[in-house]
Amino acid sequence: MKRIFLIGFMGAGKTSVGVCLSKNMGLTFVDLDHYIESRYLKSVQQLFTEKGEPGFREIEQKMLREVATFEDVIISTGGGTPCFFDNMEFMKAHGTTVYLKVSVPELTNRLEICKGTRPLLKDKNKEELMDYIRETLLKRKNNYEQADVVFEAEAMETDTDVLSIANALEKILHYGSDRR
Repeated sequence: MKRIFLIGFMGAGKTSVGVCLSKNMGLTFVDLDHYIESRYLKSVQQLFTEKGEPGFREIEQKMLREVATFEDVIISTGGGTPCFFDNMEFMKAHGTTVYLKVSVPELTNRLEICKGTRPLLKDKNKEELMDYIRETLLKRKNNYEQADVVFEAEAMETDTDVLSIANALEKILHYGSDRR
Protein backbone atom coordinates (compact mmCIF):
# COMPACT_ATOMS: atom_id res chain seq x y z
CA MET A 1 0.00 0.00 0.00
CA LYS A 2 1.36 3.39 -1.02
CA ARG A 3 0.00 6.85 -0.25
CA ILE A 4 1.87 9.94 -1.44
CA PHE A 5 0.81 13.51 -0.64
CA LEU A 6 2.10 16.26 -2.94
CA ILE A 7 2.30 19.61 -1.19
CA GLY A 8 3.50 23.06 -2.16
CA PHE A 9 2.33 26.51 -3.08
CA MET A 10 -0.41 26.91 -5.68
CA GLY A 11 1.17 26.79 -9.11
CA ALA A 12 4.03 24.53 -7.96
CA GLY A 13 2.91 21.79 -10.35
CA LYS A 14 1.35 19.35 -7.90
CA THR A 15 -1.41 18.31 -10.29
CA SER A 16 0.77 18.12 -13.42
CA VAL A 17 3.48 16.14 -11.66
CA GLY A 18 0.93 14.05 -9.76
CA VAL A 19 -0.85 12.89 -12.92
CA CYS A 20 2.45 11.93 -14.57
CA LEU A 21 3.87 10.31 -11.44
CA SER A 22 0.70 8.29 -10.88
CA LYS A 23 0.96 6.89 -14.42
CA ASN A 24 4.65 6.06 -13.91
CA MET A 25 4.01 4.30 -10.61
CA GLY A 26 0.68 2.66 -11.49
CA LEU A 27 -1.17 4.53 -8.73
CA THR A 28 -4.50 6.34 -8.70
CA PHE A 29 -4.33 10.14 -8.80
CA VAL A 30 -6.60 12.33 -6.67
CA ASP A 31 -6.59 16.13 -6.78
CA LEU A 32 -7.98 17.19 -3.40
CA ASP A 33 -9.59 20.37 -4.77
CA HIS A 34 -11.34 18.41 -7.54
CA TYR A 35 -12.42 15.80 -5.01
CA ILE A 36 -13.93 18.52 -2.82
CA GLU A 37 -15.73 19.98 -5.83
CA SER A 38 -17.18 16.60 -6.80
CA ARG A 39 -18.37 15.89 -3.23
CA TYR A 40 -19.90 19.33 -2.64
CA LEU A 41 -21.01 19.97 -6.25
CA LYS A 42 -19.51 23.45 -6.04
CA SER A 43 -16.22 24.96 -7.14
CA VAL A 44 -13.53 25.76 -4.60
CA GLN A 45 -14.09 29.41 -5.50
CA GLN A 46 -17.82 29.09 -4.68
CA LEU A 47 -17.05 27.37 -1.37
CA PHE A 48 -14.54 30.11 -0.49
CA THR A 49 -17.14 32.78 -1.29
CA GLU A 50 -19.98 31.08 0.59
CA LYS A 51 -18.11 29.79 3.64
CA GLY A 52 -15.05 32.05 3.79
CA GLU A 53 -11.56 30.64 4.16
CA PRO A 54 -12.17 29.17 7.65
CA GLY A 55 -15.24 27.27 6.43
CA PHE A 56 -13.40 26.04 3.35
CA ARG A 57 -10.44 24.86 5.46
CA GLU A 58 -12.79 22.78 7.61
CA ILE A 59 -14.21 21.11 4.49
CA GLU A 60 -10.68 20.58 3.18
CA GLN A 61 -9.59 18.92 6.43
CA LYS A 62 -12.59 16.58 6.37
CA MET A 63 -12.00 15.62 2.72
CA LEU A 64 -8.26 15.12 3.35
CA ARG A 65 -9.12 12.56 5.98
CA GLU A 66 -11.49 10.87 3.56
CA VAL A 67 -8.99 10.55 0.69
CA ALA A 68 -6.32 9.40 3.15
CA THR A 69 -8.27 6.14 3.48
CA PHE A 70 -7.56 5.36 -0.19
CA GLU A 71 -4.72 2.98 -0.98
CA ASP A 72 -2.14 3.11 -3.74
CA VAL A 73 -2.80 6.76 -4.42
CA ILE A 74 -1.07 10.04 -5.12
CA ILE A 75 -2.95 12.98 -3.61
CA SER A 76 -2.33 16.52 -4.82
CA THR A 77 -3.28 18.85 -1.97
CA GLY A 78 -4.23 22.51 -2.02
CA GLY A 79 -1.44 24.99 -1.35
CA GLY A 80 -2.71 25.74 2.14
CA THR A 81 -3.68 22.20 3.13
CA PRO A 82 -0.51 21.42 5.15
CA CYS A 83 -0.76 24.72 7.03
CA PHE A 84 -4.09 24.33 8.78
CA PHE A 85 -5.18 22.25 11.74
CA ASP A 86 -2.94 19.19 12.12
CA ASN A 87 -3.04 18.36 8.41
CA MET A 88 0.74 18.10 7.92
CA GLU A 89 1.19 15.75 10.86
CA PHE A 90 -1.82 13.76 9.64
CA MET A 91 -0.39 13.36 6.11
CA LYS A 92 3.02 12.35 7.43
CA ALA A 93 1.38 9.72 9.64
CA HIS A 94 -0.63 8.31 6.74
CA GLY A 95 1.83 8.40 3.85
CA THR A 96 4.85 10.07 2.30
CA THR A 97 4.80 13.84 1.87
CA VAL A 98 6.58 15.50 -1.06
CA TYR A 99 7.09 19.26 -1.17
CA LEU A 100 7.43 20.67 -4.70
CA LYS A 101 9.55 23.74 -4.01
CA VAL A 102 9.49 26.65 -6.48
CA SER A 103 10.93 30.19 -6.22
CA VAL A 104 8.79 33.30 -5.74
CA PRO A 105 9.59 34.74 -9.22
CA GLU A 106 8.71 31.47 -10.95
CA LEU A 107 5.48 31.06 -8.95
CA THR A 108 4.57 34.65 -9.83
CA ASN A 109 5.06 33.95 -13.54
CA ARG A 110 2.99 30.77 -13.38
CA LEU A 111 0.18 32.26 -11.29
CA GLU A 112 -0.07 35.53 -13.23
CA ILE A 113 -1.45 33.46 -16.11
CA CYS A 114 -4.24 31.78 -14.14
CA LYS A 115 -4.91 34.08 -11.18
CA GLY A 116 -8.52 34.63 -12.26
CA THR A 117 -9.36 31.06 -11.28
CA ARG A 118 -7.66 31.31 -7.88
CA PRO A 119 -9.88 32.84 -5.16
CA LEU A 120 -6.99 34.24 -3.12
CA LEU A 121 -5.27 35.85 -6.13
CA LYS A 122 -7.90 37.05 -8.55
CA ASP A 123 -7.76 40.80 -7.71
CA LYS A 124 -3.98 41.23 -7.40
CA ASN A 125 -1.70 42.98 -9.91
CA LYS A 126 1.73 41.45 -10.61
CA GLU A 127 3.53 43.33 -7.82
CA GLU A 128 0.81 42.52 -5.28
CA LEU A 129 0.86 38.92 -6.45
CA MET A 130 4.62 38.65 -5.93
CA ASP A 131 4.35 40.25 -2.46
CA TYR A 132 1.50 37.90 -1.53
CA ILE A 133 3.45 34.83 -2.68
CA ARG A 134 6.60 35.93 -0.83
CA GLU A 135 4.71 36.64 2.42
CA THR A 136 2.59 33.50 2.24
CA LEU A 137 5.56 31.25 1.42
CA LEU A 138 7.41 32.68 4.40
CA LYS A 139 4.45 31.82 6.67
CA ARG A 140 4.11 28.34 5.19
CA LYS A 141 7.81 27.48 4.97
CA ASN A 142 7.96 25.58 8.27
CA ASN A 143 4.96 23.46 7.32
CA TYR A 144 6.19 22.73 3.80
CA GLU A 145 9.72 21.87 4.85
CA GLN A 146 8.50 19.16 7.24
CA ALA A 147 7.86 17.05 4.15
CA ASP A 148 9.58 13.70 3.85
CA VAL A 149 10.95 14.78 0.45
CA VAL A 150 11.72 18.37 -0.55
CA PHE A 151 12.09 18.54 -4.33
CA GLU A 152 13.16 21.57 -6.40
CA ALA A 153 10.50 21.87 -9.13
CA GLU A 154 11.62 25.11 -10.75
CA ALA A 155 11.87 24.01 -14.39
CA MET A 156 8.38 23.03 -15.51
CA GLU A 157 7.69 24.72 -18.82
CA THR A 158 7.07 21.68 -21.02
CA ASP A 159 5.59 18.23 -20.78
CA THR A 160 9.16 16.91 -20.98
CA ASP A 161 10.05 18.93 -17.87
CA VAL A 162 7.07 17.48 -16.01
CA LEU A 163 8.07 13.96 -17.08
CA SER A 164 11.66 14.56 -15.92
CA ILE A 165 10.44 15.70 -12.51
CA ALA A 166 8.05 12.73 -12.23
CA ASN A 167 10.84 10.31 -13.21
CA ALA A 168 13.23 11.79 -10.65
CA LEU A 169 10.58 11.67 -7.93
CA GLU A 170 9.72 8.09 -8.80
CA LYS A 171 13.34 7.08 -8.21
CA ILE A 172 13.46 8.95 -4.89
CA LEU A 173 10.18 7.45 -3.71
CA HIS A 174 11.04 3.95 -4.95
CA TYR A 175 14.30 3.90 -3.04
CA GLY A 176 12.96 5.76 0.00
CA SER A 177 15.61 8.46 -0.20
CA ASP A 178 15.04 11.80 1.47
CA ARG A 179 16.41 14.45 -0.87
CA ARG A 180 16.35 18.00 0.43
